[in-house]
Amino acid sequence: MSSLQRDHVILLHGIWMRGITMLPLARRLRADGFSVEAIDYPSVVGAWADTATRLRQHWCGRVGGTVHVVGHSLGGMLAAQVADEHRDLPAGRLVCLGSPLNGSAAASRLLRVPGGRWLMGQSAPVLDKGLGRWSGARPLGIIAGSRPLGLGGLIGALPRPHDGTVSVEETRLAGADAHCVVETSHTGLLFSPEVAALTTRFLRQGRFEPSAEGDS
Repeated sequence: MSSLQRDHVILLHGIWMRGITMLPLARRLRADGFSVEAIDYPSVVGAWADTATRLRQHWCGRVGGTVHVVGHSLGGMLAAQVADEHRDLPAGRLVCLGSPLNGSAAASRLLRVPGGRWLMGQSAPVLDKGLGRWSGARPLGIIAGSRPLGLGGLIGALPRPHDGTVSVEETRLAGADAHCVVETSHTGLLFSPEVAALTTRFLRQGRFEPSAEGDS
């Protein structure tokens, strides 16, 4: 199958990260038959609105075929906001991995620490407040982690269960199509074979649970 015939997947990293951090997930999605690209975007410097505009332009630049987006943490929030605000994007599904769509307690606490707002930059408002509600612009699936291993708890206790950075409750967004929890950490979401398999299933079928006939 040529890459022109495959569903395409855009991968978006989280705050303070680069596209290369998405490589383990990219490899698994390619093995499942997708064409995949992991793109960089400025998660701290610049203006959030400008970052969203650049993502929309890149998303719309994929002419022909289905274009899915998978975002880790802040990357999922960016993709969800763009998809919610623009209905001219190519058809496809959206998966958020450990994204604090309902707002991040860790980010809110960091804002109260000297230098915290500077560390988060343009991402501070959306991480603090979340996105509100999903309008159903396209099928949205959310995968949360529940292994409490990470640095988020260093600035205050996180509600359990959590992935070390984001609580499971913070990943829930009213109106989303599907939500599931995997026993892995926030960073581990990018390395987990189970998460990759669940992502593939949602991108192909729009659900996380296996079909009654079994997955192909």
